[in-house]
Amino acid sequence: MPLDPLAKRLLTMMAAAGPQVRNRPSVEARRQSLAKLMQFARTDAPDVTVSDGTLPGPGGELPYRLYSPATAAERAPGFVFFHGGGLVAGSVATHDRIAAALAHATGCRLVSVDYRLAPEHKFPAAVDDAIAATEWVAREASSLGIDAGRLVVGGDSAGATLAAIVCQEALQNAGLSIVAQCLICPVLDFEETSPSREAFAEGHLIDRITIEADLADYLPGGIDAADPRISPLRATRFAGLPTAIIHTAEFDPMRDEGNAYARKLLAAGVTVEHVCHDGMVHNFHAMGAILPQAQLVLSQIGEQVRRAVEK
Repeated sequence: MPLDPLAKRLLTMMAAAGPQVRNRPSVEARRQSLAKLMQFARTDAPDVTVSDGTLPGPGGELPYRLYSPATAAERAPGFVFFHGGGLVAGSVATHDRIAAALAHATGCRLVSVDYRLAPEHKFPAAVDDAIAATEWVAREASSLGIDAGRLVVGGDSAGATLAAIVCQEALQNAGLSIVAQCLICPVLDFEETSPSREAFAEGHLIDRITIEADLADYLPGGIDAADPRISPLRATRFAGLPTAIIHTAEFDPMRDEGNAYARKLLAAGVTVEHVCHDGMVHNFHAMGAILPQAQLVLSQIGEQVRRAVEK
């Protein structure tokens, strides 16, 4: 299908407002840009209450925000959420509306985690934080009003990278029960450049220059990008992973790797619900003020998660 007209209009407006010549963005510019973009998020979650706290991480206390739908049971399913932003940008605050909307749609008590960002904290800081946060939620489930036997791990963009890695690590190390993984526009492979990364390298919300800058800020020198803790698509074991809910977008540079991950999981016998959204761009789910499809996909994810946690 062609690019959605509303998405095309957004990209045209962004191109007109941007510089004529694209240079590598500074970390601060990257963070400000994402914060502005996330203002287009819209949430219809009036019944969700919020409380903030901290949890113990490997490098110190990590802030988190707990979202509780009014309809949630005393012991509700849990959803550990990791925000996107290339592992250098984003926060609990930037993704507040998305997290609230996901809590509302899924009926889960959702814990949004402020993991450490690069370049101040390079790989594997974010991965270590994500694993520690998930383990903490599982341990403290009762005090959080969460049923530890119905735990979902998910995220968008680079947050989905972390979610996929957490699930792979849990499979290898046991002791942590995750019933589903929810990956929205996931970034899963830094080893090879896919056709979609080439086709949409410029002018499709997130460009090659930004992706390469994020990776350079995130990885220490000498690290192999094929490491599955960087590129989850490069893992060698997929059988036994949790049910996967994967949403990709037709005009997203990361489309092919998300689609490939869905295929690998299916081939390994994992239950997968995968939708590639026609005409959409990266991060479309977080632009409900502009794209009606954003509201639809969040509702769809809600239905999928509810099915997964009730099996």
